[in-house]
Formats: sequence, structure tokens, C-alpha cells
Amino acid sequence: MGRVTERRKVIRIRDGVVSARPDTLVAEEPLEIRLNGKPLAITMRTPGDDFALAAGFLVSEGVLGAADELQNIVYCAGATVDGSNTYNIVDVKTAPGVVIPDITLERNVYTTSSCGLCGKASLDAVRTTTRWSMDETEGNSTPPVRLEPGLLASLPDRLRAAQRIFDRTGGLHAAALFSEDGELLDIREDVGRHNAVDKLVGRALQNGALPLSRTVLLVSGRASFELAQKAVMAGLPVLAAVSAPSSLAVDLAAETGLTLVGFLRGASMNVYAGEHRIALRAAAPQG
Repeated sequence: MGRVTERRKVIRIRDGVVSARPDTLVAEEPLEIRLNGKPLAITMRTPGDDFALAAGFLVSEGVLGAADELQNIVYCAGATVDGSNTYNIVDVKTAPGVVIPDITLERNVYTTSSCGLCGKASLDAVRTTTRWSMDETEGNSTPPVRLEPGLLASLPDRLRAAQRIFDRTGGLHAAALFSEDGELLDIREDVGRHNAVDKLVGRALQNGALPLSRTVLLVSGRASFELAQKAVMAGLPVLAAVSAPSSLAVDLAAETGLTLVGFLRGASMNVYAGEHRIALRAAAPQG
């Protein structure tokens, strides 16, 4: 199985002084995801948690939504000419009776670590219907999630402190799940931010924890439309990012009821949608 990091020689220049030294880099390898034996997608990822990545990917595509819908995931042997296993191909087998939606007509099946799923034919093609409503008043006796801004402001430092591989490479994105009380529940790192989220969601699926209806998803970079979609498909009520959201991410959040927070840095943040989950206080009058 591939390693999370690799060593490469680098020429280092510091204050005009040149030296040669080994450097630790994040590993990046392709992962082909097959569904019931048929090729579905290829993503560039950091090896590790491959089964969770594949499961989470299929949650975002509307194929899986519960642990009992997943029969098993295996690495495919004989992936090379000599029959050896590269651990870069996984096959996801769904349980008998699971209806597979047609998810291959509108996509380019190659994905990259920077952009996630590319080649979607239209906006409607990626607005997959989620199994869970963001409306916490529908048939729910528990109070809605409500977060203090101060709690949200504390999460990026907790995320950064838990990024073990980033400390060694400086080249990874991270995604973390927090409880509504600010407890770190899980964190995954990957060269692609969408992969990191898939690994989180896939682990939750395997553990029977979907929907993630009382948690906060924090990502280390920007909040793209795809990440907002993954949050909605996993039943996550809150997506927070340390950088900017895209316009489509804001549109999707507003349409679905997702709380979307961007530029979460220090005590500052922007709330783009779903402000009803944030305990906002009116600003003091000016002048």
C-alpha cells in the first residue's frame, strides 16, 4: 500500500547559501473507484483510508446512505501486468436490493486533487437529492443546532493542532468533524480537500453515524460547491471554511438550509447562509 509521505532530494537556498538535503513530501497516487465491478471514477489522493474515501464518494453521489447498503469494499488484485496489487483500485459492492442511480451520464470520470469532480454537464446534475432535510423542525423533538461565534472561532486552531501530516509536509488539506459543543470527533488529511471530506463521511457511513445532523464540518481551505454538496448529502447542518466560499456554494446552502461560514479566522467570520444556527448579536450603534 502506498505511503502517506515520501522523501525526495531538494536543493535548498537560504540567504544565498546552497545545500542539498532530503525533504518530506505528501504522497499523491491515483485511486480508481469501481462500483459493483464497473469503473466509476479516478481521483488523485493521498493513500490511506481508501475504503472510507470510496464510501464517502458514493454518499455524495446518492448511491449510499446507510451502513447496511454497503456489502463490502476490496482492493482489486491483478491490477498490473504481472498480477501484483497496486492498492490503487478499489471495488465497492452494494448490498442486494440497493438501487443504483445513473451517475455516469453527466460526468467526466477523471477527478483531480485540486478541483474534485469535473465535467458535470449542468448545475442540476450535481444537485443530487439528499435523503435528509436541513429543516430541523420536521419531525424532530430535539432543539436545532445553535452555535456561539466564539465556539466557531476556536475550531481552526483545534484543526491545525491535529494536522499531524501537515506538520511534516506543509502540503495537505484537512477536514474535521466537530460536535455542536466543539469536541473534535474526527479529522482526515489528503492532498485533495474533497477527498478529506469523503474520508470523514465514509467513516461515518461505515460506523452507522449518518446523517451527521448535529455536527460541524470544518475545511482548511475554501468552500466549493462540491464541498457544500457533500455536506448536504451527509446531513451536515454546518459547513465552515477558513477561506472563501464560491458563489454556487452559497446558492446551494441558501437553497438547502445549510449554514455556510467562510473566512473563519481568529474572531472574524462571514456567515453566508443559514444564520439561524448562529447565535448572532446585533452590532453596537455607530456614532
